[in-house]
Amino acid sequence: MDGGFPGTQSGPMETTETTETFDRLVRAEFRPRGSYLNTASTGLLPARTVTALQEAALLRAEGRPLLPLYEEVEVCRAAYARLAGVPATRVAAGASVAAHTGVIAASLPAGAEVLTAEDDFTSVLNPFHIRGDLKVRTVPLDRIAESVRPGTALVAVSAAQSADGRIADLPALREAARAHGARTYVDFSQAAGWLPMAADAYDFTATVSFKWLMGPHGAAFLTVPEDFGGLTPVLAGWVAAERPWDSCYGPVAELAQSARRFDLTHALFTFAGLRRSLELIEELGVEAIHAHDLALADRFRAGLADLGHEPVPAPGSAIVSVPGLGSRQPALSAAGVEVSDRAGNLRAAFHLYNTAADVDRLLAALSG
Repeated sequence: MDGGFPGTQSGPMETTETTETFDRLVRAEFRPRGSYLNTASTGLLPARTVTALQEAALLRAEGRPLLPLYEEVEVCRAAYARLAGVPATRVAAGASVAAHTGVIAASLPAGAEVLTAEDDFTSVLNPFHIRGDLKVRTVPLDRIAESVRPGTALVAVSAAQSADGRIADLPALREAARAHGARTYVDFSQAAGWLPMAADAYDFTATVSFKWLMGPHGAAFLTVPEDFGGLTPVLAGWVAAERPWDSCYGPVAELAQSARRFDLTHALFTFAGLRRSLELIEELGVEAIHAHDLALADRFRAGLADLGHEPVPAPGSAIVSVPGLGSRQPALSAAGVEVSDRAGNLRAAFHLYNTAADVDRLLAALSG
């Protein structure tokens, strides 16, 4: 089988040129030692990102001004806004999805109903449970849209499930929420970077930077409506002020007029590196990444069928989860193939730095 990068579905000349450009950019940035199929846990860092992290660290090591690193935060905010399809004024820069969820949870009145999906990722769920005075209702993912009802205040769900890659029917959820006056909160942590997204279609969205966006740990984004959706910036510090450098002491006199009022103290090195990762995604294009990742995931699904294995149904997902094979993870890792064991399932996640050869190597290992 061909070990190259699958192309996009365009005309013959465009396909060849697109594939060559994609191949060239990716090979210049990534050189994994083995077959890394674990982006759903942590994405690989591009070479340009590693260089940026080293340069940022030198600023501190040499005692130079750190102001350029604060500027990187704003570049990342703008880049993520383009990826999410919203103005940068609607993007807050934080540290984790759990913190963003906590701000949303804190805004709900006592007794409000929050609809969630069974076994969704903890960061999307736990802050609502911690409140103790909210009605958190849990249903199977494939029933979440039909389960929205009068009195539902918020629907909170991951766009793609961490455990098995299943994709939520977001259009149906959005319409159901709109019909019943419920707000929507979508976590794109397992989708942003390979699945085209339109954050403007939902009240709130969040994502971390260290998975499919291929950035360092320590950054997460929140998108909010123009009117902030009733959120109170309960975690606001000096960076959330309209004039941060004039707000270092005493209470903040004026919160930022944009979503920056929900910012948390910035992990400066992380944003310095993340800028380069986001630049690479923009250079490649999410549509091309989407086509590439799904081609590999479908190749793996077809190979599993030949081996007599049936993955969890997750059409259109770059994540493939295979029941009963999770115990193979340690041996696969020892053989240079990195995947995850999630609740007994083997989880493989395919991203732009993977090739058909990686898929075939995993299939060959599973056939033994």
